[in-house]
Amino acid sequence: MLRFIKDWTLPLAMLLGITGYFCLASFDFLAPVRPVAGSLAQTLPPFLIFAQLLLVFCKVDWRDLLPDKWHAWLLLFQALACLAAVGCLLLFPLDAGWRIAFEGMMVCFICPTATAAAVVTGKLGGNAASLTVYTLLSNLLAAIMVPLFFPLVEPSSVSFGAAFFRILGKVFPLLLFPFFIALLLRKFFPVIHRFLTSLKDAAFYLWAVALTIVMGQTARSMVEGNTGFSEELLIASLSLVVCCIQFYVGKRIGSTYHDRISAGQALGQKNSVLAIWMACTYLNPVSAVAPGGYALWQNIINSYQLLKKRR
Repeated sequence: MLRFIKDWTLPLAMLLGITGYFCLASFDFLAPVRPVAGSLAQTLPPFLIFAQLLLVFCKVDWRDLLPDKWHAWLLLFQALACLAAVGCLLLFPLDAGWRIAFEGMMVCFICPTATAAAVVTGKLGGNAASLTVYTLLSNLLAAIMVPLFFPLVEPSSVSFGAAFFRILGKVFPLLLFPFFIALLLRKFFPVIHRFLTSLKDAAFYLWAVALTIVMGQTARSMVEGNTGFSEELLIASLSLVVCCIQFYVGKRIGSTYHDRISAGQALGQKNSVLAIWMACTYLNPVSAVAPGGYALWQNIINSYQLLKKRR
């Protein structure tokens, strides 16, 4: 039984979250920001993210945190894909359903790498340090492009500077604080550092708990939202296409530089919580269905990859 749970942790976490969303979606006290009414603006419990990253960064040597060539190619792809979606929205007369779907695609393309991606990357045998660097770079890219181009699609009263620091403020503290604490523990408290390093799969199981909560909140938002089923199906289907494209492109680029796993997770595994917030804040809130669906698709792919590696 324990072996079964260990092998199928992620599918079980998603199933538990989706089937038990009525209960799990009531965990609002865990969220750092209250959800926007009628939207998918749910958030992960911040202490779970913090604990995951602390365990990961304890195993990372800061001297390995260097930019790689594949970082530039992935950033270029993210920027061009987002601009292509912006161009379609500005140049072609799309009906309301397709316009919202393209807004969702735009968010999924520019959304930065998930903070928890390092957990899965390490589990798959990739380079967590290199992925951490890309996570920082992709957040900077999103903080620049979102306030520059999203107002062209949906007019916004938020200035560039305010939007830039608001986006960074939602991610960088959770990325940087665990990193610096890990450095301090390595330097001044080696006993605690060794203990945290010895917890082999703790970060992975913490991520599974967080995934359960996110799936529950996403399921509630989709079931109880005011969006029609056909519209949700269109948006979710396009988010699946975007998800597969990004995993594929990331792995192809990473293979060229002998870092296939890290690059695939860097481009494919997105911070869907941040993407939902960006969609609800700067675009039509219904477009947040896309990153909500993306959270499901990327974790199905992650589950398959982990199962394939175990076998």
